[in-house]
Amino acid sequence: MSFFDVLEPGTDLDSYRIDAPVAKSGMATIFRATDTRDGRTVALKIPHPDMEADPILFDRFKREASIGERLNHPNVMRVFADDRRSRMYMVMEWCNGRLLRDILNEGRMPQDRAIRIAIEVLKALDYIHSNGVVHRDLKPENIMVDDDDHIKLIDFGIAGDTAARRLTYANFTTMLGTPDYIAPEQVKGKRGDGRTDIYSMGVILYEMLTGKVPFTGPTPMAAMNDRLLNHPMPPRVADPSVSPQLQEILYRALERDPKNRYASAQEFIHDLEHPDQVGIEERDELLHWQKRKSQLSRKILYYSGLALIPVAILLIMVLISRAH
Repeated sequence: MSFFDVLEPGTDLDSYRIDAPVAKSGMATIFRATDTRDGRTVALKIPHPDMEADPILFDRFKREASIGERLNHPNVMRVFADDRRSRMYMVMEWCNGRLLRDILNEGRMPQDRAIRIAIEVLKALDYIHSNGVVHRDLKPENIMVDDDDHIKLIDFGIAGDTAARRLTYANFTTMLGTPDYIAPEQVKGKRGDGRTDIYSMGVILYEMLTGKVPFTGPTPMAAMNDRLLNHPMPPRVADPSVSPQLQEILYRALERDPKNRYASAQEFIHDLEHPDQVGIEERDELLHWQKRKSQLSRKILYYSGLALIPVAILLIMVLISRAH
């Protein structure tokens, strides 16, 4: 029996008393615990034993802790440094509230609430980006919402740190992001920057407003490729109550090419707070969104082009011979 197996309610771990497990992932289990020194409630994120044996995953866990310990913002869950730990785990702020995913499972939300929550998340993104951190896995499962719609951004497990060495998960492409929320550049295997989080926030806002994500597919790979090939259903088609200005804001956040997206969370916030100042562009996405391409059609075009090369060469040779 491993040490991990005996972490039952009432177990003491250094200065913390385990109260109850509250969440479990492939990497770690999160427990509610009490700091016996001052009685405050905290969350302990304890890696699974098999993860500790994997140097790459364990490095990822340590980097998450390192990033979290240097962030301090009302919309970002705190991670507390503690040098007296007898093993590797994270001591985190206990956050009351519900996951945004649980709220979305109840259906689409009123526009004013969706915008309010989006602005809160964008404030968190603006802060972490200014500190050299890119979340890279922004999704409703990583956003806590309290009763007053204040949010806490959580889980920096695959966050990018511009101050760190660049071995950062070049071989972890399949783990960078979640299929419904991953940015096009991540699908292509690129690291991404703050605009990657902007894209994911655009997907989340689209979902909050319409009750569905903009890109889908029968498999995770198909869903990821859909955003490389097609345009989403216009938000005003999904929900006519979405204003033209709000639709334009969503399109700016969901631009396929990062250089055409909002350059910062602040720009995104400004437009959400001042929709009257948002100019409406004539977009091809509005006219041709129903024309769907597939990865198969792209491959057919590619190989058809290759097949025509010998024909073109032969034609050129015939024309040259006739010219002589």
